[in-house]
Amino acid sequence: MNRQLSRRELLSTLGGGFGGLALASLLEGQTPSPPTPLPGGEGRNARPPHFEPKARAVIQLFMHGGPSQVDLLDPKPMLERYDGQAPPAEVADDERLTGNLLKSPFRFHRHGQSGLEFSEVLPHIGRHADKIAVVRSMFTEHRNHEQACWMMHTGMIVAGRPAIGAWVAYGLGTENQNLPAYVVLPDPRGLPVDGIRNWSSGWMPPVYQGMQFRSQGMPVLNLRPRTPRPTGVETNRMKLLAELNGQHRAARPDELELDARIANFEMAARMQLSAGDALDINQETPATHRLYGLDNPTTRAYGTRCLMARRLVERGVRFVQLFLAGQPWDTHSNNAAGTRGVCQQTDLPVAGLLTDLAQRGLLDSTLLFWGGEFGRTPGAQGRDGRDHHPYGFSVWLAGGGIQGGQHHGATDDFGYHARVDRTSVADLHATMLHQLGLDYTRLSYHRHGRDERLTDVAQPRLLRRLIG
Repeated sequence: MNRQLSRRELLSTLGGGFGGLALASLLEGQTPSPPTPLPGGEGRNARPPHFEPKARAVIQLFMHGGPSQVDLLDPKPMLERYDGQAPPAEVADDERLTGNLLKSPFRFHRHGQSGLEFSEVLPHIGRHADKIAVVRSMFTEHRNHEQACWMMHTGMIVAGRPAIGAWVAYGLGTENQNLPAYVVLPDPRGLPVDGIRNWSSGWMPPVYQGMQFRSQGMPVLNLRPRTPRPTGVETNRMKLLAELNGQHRAARPDELELDARIANFEMAARMQLSAGDALDINQETPATHRLYGLDNPTTRAYGTRCLMARRLVERGVRFVQLFLAGQPWDTHSNNAAGTRGVCQQTDLPVAGLLTDLAQRGLLDSTLLFWGGEFGRTPGAQGRDGRDHHPYGFSVWLAGGGIQGGQHHGATDDFGYHARVDRTSVADLHATMLHQLGLDYTRLSYHRHGRDERLTDVAQPRLLRRLIG
């Protein structure tokens, strides 16, 4: 019985899509057609910044769950002095699950010529004090993880908006046509809370969404066909499929997801020839492996992703995010052990990344951001935990034109509220965009009659003290 195959069946039979066509063209020594231009941009091609940038790439070390500022980056002697006592009325927040003040179980030490203070559980990062600027006066708008993560990633406490990495990919494109502009390195043990929405392109074309690379096994699944075929056969198959896809797309000119899928197929083809090399950390020396802690089971997983991040920005990727599984900084109980445990996993690899970037001359052009969605309460939850705290917390920045060896702003004597140089998430985002040569007022996306921005209607202040 003869019948006409549907497009879906033919796609399934032929497989590969535009990716195969692009790969066949590459194998024949031809240049594949460029990705389709998308509204508000020029596909994946590199685009000029608004002004001369200090940084060309960002590595975001996202600390999911909320690291405790008073245990890591913002020492508070008054907490020790009044440990176990009720907080003064003028600083206590509206948290009902916490009680008396809880001193930090860790000591702080001064580091570098600047004397910047870091907790004893961050000894390796502390050695880079003169490269780091700690923002001690952050505040955000929600105390729940999901809403606070949306705020930190997308600029608002509502779901469905583009992540900052998508904005950077949209604004600048990629410097390497064989790699995505925006790459995500999730924990091999599992996704962070809220999953892939952490790196969504929201209502922007899906081509700007973060692309996940794995740090164990094949970096990208389904990148190569199971059964290789001769180049001539592959080329003819893909030419036929290209004609069918072209007809299908011509009838649907406004299907942005279809455009993105075609562009991603083409990217997948190019990555077959380059992604493996970019992520092959076996090319690195044993000394580099030790620098990132790959010789230690505790630090190997995070160190691997830090090393991959360096290799990606070295090859022109604009924005790389590292995530931890779940929300390990969420220390509602046994805060001391939980905080120490995550530091043991991440401190040495992050310090290794700082060292490696500096040695290779990449730190000046790579902006590092370390921080979570909020901090922890100075008061105790139960006997030895800390609850969520949005009113005053700490993050740090390094590289990419940031003036290290200083802290910006301050919380009150007990670490409850940002008091001096209060810093909003919009201030932070605008400053990060500025270092990349992007003006937050000009980086907009027209949607439903409105020019959307990462900072929305906020009027942020650049952190001039940090960027000169």
